[in-house]
Amino acid sequence: MAGWIMVGALSMFFSVALGAFGAHGLKGKIAEDLLAVYETGVHYQMIHGLAILLVALLMGKWSSSTASLGWANGSFLIGTLLFSGSLYLLALTGVRALGAVTPFGGIAFLLGWLLLAWAAWNNTR
Repeated sequence: MAGWIMVGALSMFFSVALGAFGAHGLKGKIAEDLLAVYETGVHYQMIHGLAILLVALLMGKWSSSTASLGWANGSFLIGTLLFSGSLYLLALTGVRALGAVTPFGGIAFLLGWLLLAWAAWNNTR
């Protein structure tokens, strides 16, 4: 649980730092459409950083669902790396082919949310 709290907190730290960098360091230096792509990466990283923290806290409460919750957090982390990471790289390099990686991150996010729902369902039985 503490390890996932650390991962979530670091994800949130980097989402704030990367957001500030985008707002102050990239504005006017990259095209507006690429800045919007970058901001989407920050937005999704922030949402899923919070999700990692929430799931970590649920691990202490839903001990019978710890495995599902661990997989959910793993999916959120992989989703962040693939989805947000590919958007950051796309925005910074302009290499549009990197966008091909983004949907895999989206799938990982979706899987994480399904795993969280599964853990909740198992906890109601």
